[in-house]
Amino acid sequence: MKFAFKAKNQEGVLKNGIVEAANSSVAMDTIQKNGLYLMSLQPEREKGDIAKTFLKYYERVTKKELVIFFRQLAILIEARVPLVATLESIGEQTRNAYFRRVIQEITTDIEEGLPFSNAIEKHRDVFSNLAVNIIRAGETSGNLKRSVEYVADNIEKNYTLTSRIRSALIYPGIILVVFFIIGFLVVSFILPKLTLMIKEISADIPWYTKMVIWVGDFMQAYWWAVAIIILAFVGGLVYYIRTDDGKKEFDRIKIRLPIVGDIFRYIYIARFAENLSVLLAGGIPIIRSLTVVSAVINNSVYEEILLKTAEEVKVGGNISNVLSRSPLIPPMVSQMVRIGEESGQLETVLIHVSRFYTQETEIMTKNLSTIIEPVLMIIIGIAVGFMAFSVLMPIYNIAGQMQ
Repeated sequence: MKFAFKAKNQEGVLKNGIVEAANSSVAMDTIQKNGLYLMSLQPEREKGDIAKTFLKYYERVTKKELVIFFRQLAILIEARVPLVATLESIGEQTRNAYFRRVIQEITTDIEEGLPFSNAIEKHRDVFSNLAVNIIRAGETSGNLKRSVEYVADNIEKNYTLTSRIRSALIYPGIILVVFFIIGFLVVSFILPKLTLMIKEISADIPWYTKMVIWVGDFMQAYWWAVAIIILAFVGGLVYYIRTDDGKKEFDRIKIRLPIVGDIFRYIYIARFAENLSVLLAGGIPIIRSLTVVSAVINNSVYEEILLKTAEEVKVGGNISNVLSRSPLIPPMVSQMVRIGEESGQLETVLIHVSRFYTQETEIMTKNLSTIIEPVLMIIIGIAVGFMAFSVLMPIYNIAGQMQ
């Protein structure tokens, strides 16, 4: 299969290209043998029609389904059921039609002599690079069951970690969207009718009421243009974020946001520690482990830090040295990693780091929900109060003068 890669040569010049190899490990080795410093490696996307791309968007496997798959796989392997029979049994119980087809293809590849790790590697939209490498290490060491359990635990913990901030932000996000839509409708269609009497009387009104009247008249006449501009802006922003440059910029913004920026940083640190400890426990070499973790951490800023760390270790350096130089890594993390390196207990230390930052993330997301809700209520109250004061007070004064 073909892999698209980004790499730098010894002079630091960025290189993009395509390499053809049996799997990602062979592709990595080929790139590194050519004296290139690998930055990213992804299977080349096949070109297809729009209908196929649209269908592919809905053909996905959830994290929960993956956890169930690997849990069942570990149980049946422990029961000494042959791998092919195990996959056939799991496939029959899978409700997701797309995932069922994937399992059937994996089963067919294994029957034809392909190793399990290589078979799942062909489905990179379902199985992560981390899962592939852990399974491959399990095949090499002869402890496939333990590796499968590592993968299931890792997917479950990462999913739980990511879900915490999502659940903390979804409620205030819905409130903001509903408030914005209602506000748009009120300003465009209701406000002009409320201010009609004020305009007809031609009484003296304060500047803020004039501003509200002007906004209402403008929105009544050009609400469609404003709606198009807003939709175009949102669509353009979403499209930009999906590009490489946009994703990098968004990754930088996320970790620098007030309040939620700390939560994002803690999530990435917990994910780094959790994934690296799992890979090391699975017997993956440290350089390969760092490279794999950089690809699954899901933030380009931390990905760059980990790739620099891998390069440092490659020339005989320590992980803690690179981490201590980055302002995005708390000093406690680099110090604990240094202790783990010196004591030879890096895997154990990383587990403690992951647990600590997972707990911190949970506490902060709970506090975030508690803080955001009253802040939103205050903002909405101020907006509604300003609108009511700007419109109703002049009407009340005019009515008093008429009496």
